[in-house]
Amino acid sequence: MAVKPSIPKGTRDFSPNEVAQRNYIFNILKSSFELYGFQPIETPSFENSETLMGKYGEEGDRLIFKILNSGDYLSKTSE
Repeated sequence: MAVKPSIPKGTRDFSPNEVAQRNYIFNILKSSFELYGFQPIETPSFENSETLMGKYGEEGDRLIFKILNSGDYLSKTSE
């Protein structure tokens, strides 16, 4: 049986038209910030679980996606 592809809850895909609109707006914002001397930085797109867990209640903890070490796949699935 084939698995239907899906995206994680709380995320979405953007169509090519939406990407073009978003890029247009981002470029205007970027130019405005650069005009005043700001420089871009890049930060990780993930956090240590200790930073997030317990801050948003039990429901919030269930909504946090966890990245596991490959050897920990089954041992930590219930956390």
